[in-house]
Amino acid sequence: MNLNLNQSLAADYKSPSQIIRVLSENWVANQSYCPNCNAEPLVEFANGKPVADFYCANCDEQYELKSKKAKLSNIISDGAYDTMIQRINSDNNPSFFFLTYSQEYRVNNFLIIPKQFFKSDMIIKRKPLSVTAKRAGWVGCNIDLRKVPESGKVFLVKDQQVIPRDNVTEQFQKTLFLRQQSQQTRGWTLDVWHCIDRLEANFSLNQVYAFADLLKLKYPENNHIKDKIRQQLQVLRDRGIVEFLGRGHYQKLY
Repeated sequence: MNLNLNQSLAADYKSPSQIIRVLSENWVANQSYCPNCNAEPLVEFANGKPVADFYCANCDEQYELKSKKAKLSNIISDGAYDTMIQRINSDNNPSFFFLTYSQEYRVNNFLIIPKQFFKSDMIIKRKPLSVTAKRAGWVGCNIDLRKVPESGKVFLVKDQQVIPRDNVTEQFQKTLFLRQQSQQTRGWTLDVWHCIDRLEANFSLNQVYAFADLLKLKYPENNHIKDKIRQQLQVLRDRGIVEFLGRGHYQKLY
């Protein structure tokens, strides 16, 4: 995998946003592969496709690409808020590639967040544009990556180091079970998983119970929060995300 973006493709462009769009899309089309099935190359959708930028001709997985200079931040700017909410709640929402690059147009990080990790609460509504703006009243959004469990961030390139393809595919496929869950069940699984992320590698059931009040704020109509925590720990155990050590103790397997 060549991490250098092909700068010669940008000779006819002036806008920085246009330049990186052309360079990053070309790089993904020529250097990347499908994290789901390992097939290559990815195919670009025709210009103007409202849902995604690439798809895999082998497994039909769809991907949207977001690129940014320098470091990967926790908050990523995106497009219209309403469109994004509709997209992540639809059946054909794409997974998201995030690419960061250096001053020398070299890929620093390239990762995918599979679509099953996107929830409405990680899409932050921005203030409407002012009445003097060209698109007055338009409401954009940001994506809050802090809401994604660490196992949901699948790196293909990390700190300019290429991750072995088999490792990428294994990590991607390990969480596909979330797609079979209802939105409500998946929300619970991800919320408990996010709580576990904030604990050490070895943790206890009582430590997860400590998040009960926080979870109650998200699910005020549920009067059995601790029961739901135990249920979701069992789901994560069955799927190889955590291991039960006995006597109320667990270990992360990621």
